[in-house]
Amino acid sequence: MPEGDTVWQTAKRLHTALAGRTLTRTDFRVPKYATVDLTGRTVLDVTPRGKHLLTRIEGGLTLHSHLGMEGSWKVYADQQRWTGGPAHQIRVILAAAPDTEAPDARPARTAVGYRLPVLDLLRTTEEHNTVGHLGPDLLGPDWDPDRALANLLTDPARPIGEALLDQRNLAGIGNVYKSELCFLLRVTPWLPIGALPAEHTAQLPVLAKKLLEANRDRPVRSTTGRRGQDLFVYGRARRPCLRCTTPIRAADQGDGSRERPTYWCPACQAGPAPSTAPGAASHRRAQHRTTN
Repeated sequence: MPEGDTVWQTAKRLHTALAGRTLTRTDFRVPKYATVDLTGRTVLDVTPRGKHLLTRIEGGLTLHSHLGMEGSWKVYADQQRWTGGPAHQIRVILAAAPDTEAPDARPARTAVGYRLPVLDLLRTTEEHNTVGHLGPDLLGPDWDPDRALANLLTDPARPIGEALLDQRNLAGIGNVYKSELCFLLRVTPWLPIGALPAEHTAQLPVLAKKLLEANRDRPVRSTTGRRGQDLFVYGRARRPCLRCTTPIRAADQGDGSRERPTYWCPACQAGPAPSTAPGAASHRRAQHRTTN
């Protein structure tokens, strides 16, 4: 599932493949940009911002994309078979010329965006209109744990899981890290963030950054450090907890407008959960929308 670490890896691959090269072909397969042709322009850089990707192109343009739940960018060499999905799922193609002046004589590369729910071409000077609302980026140069913590605590009654997913508080957390962080802190994702013990509250942004940094260069995400048991709770419904053997539980969290699968151990993690949460909790959650 694409989260901050996945987006960071994607940006690194795209930057390596495209930055400093001239585009030899662009093919936008979304109606809004069907006639756009960026051939002849140079790709300047590819930068991640939370869960967003910003591909900056000569002429003051930025191609903004978001992976959503199922999107991906793939990079292919000449004559390599494209394996990211059927052709009708392709949203954009960016082909770059070989870099014969580089010390390693980089060959031509083609970047293909599949199933991208968000794809916008905008002026680079207007990037703030798209990502300016985001909180500190856990893997970015703007990371500020104190600001992130202050953002999270703005609404003390908000469930911690929802606060972590709100990208306006801190950018990069998704359903996987939400569930894993709550397990490591031994609280349920439905616990009001203001009720989190003080020592855990201060630890939260630090631990979040530690997890994402540890995984940004890994091909397989791991929060446990155990081979073959990569995650503590996410995706492990009905399987035994790695800490106490109690079966892991799963439920959706939020107002129902988006799929928010959430996993927790009912024995190891203290706090309300769907079967025991006060009746007002569901009303409270419905008042919040997570902003990506």
